[in-house]
Amino acid sequence: MANKLELTWYGKDKPLHIEPRLLIENETLSNTEHDPDTQNMLIHGDNLLALKALESKYAGQVKCIYIDPPYNTGYAFEQYDDNLEHSLWLSLIKPRLEILWSLLDKDEGSIWISIDDNEQAYMRVLCDEVFGRDKFVAQNVWQKRYSRENRESIGDVHEYIIVYAKDSSKFKEIRNLVPMTEQQAKVYKNPNNDPKGRWRPIPMTAQAGHATPEQFYEIQAPGGKIFTPPPGRCWSLSKRTFEELRDQGRIYFGKDGNSQPNKIRYLSEVPGVTPWTWWPSDEVGHTDSSKKEILALFGKDSIFDTPKPEALIQRIIHIASNEGDLVLDSFLGSGTTAAVAQKMSRRYIGIEMGDHAYTHCKARLDKVISGEDEGGITKAVDWKGGGGYRFYELAPTLINKDVFGEEVINPEYDADMLAAAVALHEGFTYAPDADIFWKQACGNESSYLFTTTRHVNRELLESIASDMDDNEYLVIACRSFDKGADAEHPNIIVKKIPQMLLDRCEFGRDDYSLNIIHPPTYEDDCVEDADE
Repeated sequence: MANKLELTWYGKDKPLHIEPRLLIENETLSNTEHDPDTQNMLIHGDNLLALKALESKYAGQVKCIYIDPPYNTGYAFEQYDDNLEHSLWLSLIKPRLEILWSLLDKDEGSIWISIDDNEQAYMRVLCDEVFGRDKFVAQNVWQKRYSRENRESIGDVHEYIIVYAKDSSKFKEIRNLVPMTEQQAKVYKNPNNDPKGRWRPIPMTAQAGHATPEQFYEIQAPGGKIFTPPPGRCWSLSKRTFEELRDQGRIYFGKDGNSQPNKIRYLSEVPGVTPWTWWPSDEVGHTDSSKKEILALFGKDSIFDTPKPEALIQRIIHIASNEGDLVLDSFLGSGTTAAVAQKMSRRYIGIEMGDHAYTHCKARLDKVISGEDEGGITKAVDWKGGGGYRFYELAPTLINKDVFGEEVINPEYDADMLAAAVALHEGFTYAPDADIFWKQACGNESSYLFTTTRHVNRELLESIASDMDDNEYLVIACRSFDKGADAEHPNIIVKKIPQMLLDRCEFGRDDYSLNIIHPPTYEDDCVEDADE
């Protein structure tokens, strides 16, 4: 019997070899006026390519990931059979989940996934497979609608937010409580006009199973009545603690001063309540409120019919992170997650492939930064504007084919871009040394990478070798080199580009969103297999 339940679908076993691309800042689109040192990122491009670009630098650094992936409602795939529909959707999601999981902080990271009934069951099993079933935390239910729709057989009023954590057993310790609602706080009153505000009485007895002698004593009420713990019970406070609280006026003996003693707990001292899996619309917003937020920002021409309300994203970010933590959304949509993260003083990375990266995400963040965005959670968090972000585009593919069908370095790459790209492929950090030209990129304390488009001859190798320490190692990536020169120095490896990279990944592909207009077919794959 298998140890775990796995989904099987057409195309699952065909791995994607994704090209790690450079991220190129478009400084004209970045907004750094109020925060020149900002590291917030808004990335335009296919989100699988963008995640791959982030993987080496940000692995293990993201505290909270929220994604709102395509729900596969059937409209996008309605001309295809059901099996192909699910295969396409699962093939779209799985590789992204794998990289997202690698980006999470290994101790405190968590991922939150919005989904509806169309794919909820599949998403849960897929997440169990990719993350591990023991990493599951909760499946929250968000009440997205508050009014009944009589046209439906059973009204669809909810969606889910599935939560997995890198360390699910530790998540309880590091997650934040949520603010108490007025409904929950109604038990806190102020019948005696206490200057410290509303309070509630807390019973002072506890089970006596592990009690100490200090928890058994007589208490005399102001009215003279004597109290002792009931049989099998003890006082929850030691005598010394009780006396301190009594002297502070924090013990309540009832209106007559002669009732069973209770400890006073002030509402102002309550840090919050444990999050529940039921998220009602009056607490975190609904689709109507989110539409109003979008209309206020972009007018009636907005292309987003069902964005998430800022209050919903606020709750997720609040529970899963603290100020200064890094938040990521790889399906940024209209920019809600980035906008909320900015207002909540979190660092963020947002990825969006459509033109609305410019028309909505950037435009929305610019309004948040300038203080023009008065909607959403602005008043709740007292947001006045500020912050910034850097706007990035994905670099073009590193390797193209020329007119003769030969793989060649993309002419759009200059020497610096080429060196940075090869470093990314080889797992090095691009950081050119100011004094030693061959120390372009470093792998660890003693390994380096040097990329050049020139022909490497023996004289150059001898010169570099004489400059190296005994414990240093160097990889040289070049267009060509003297025959046999690559074997003459044990601490220098010489490789030819682009040949050294061709088997690493799939070059030339800019879109991993799945082309549903021309989906793969069983017949096409059979032909490909036959050709091989």
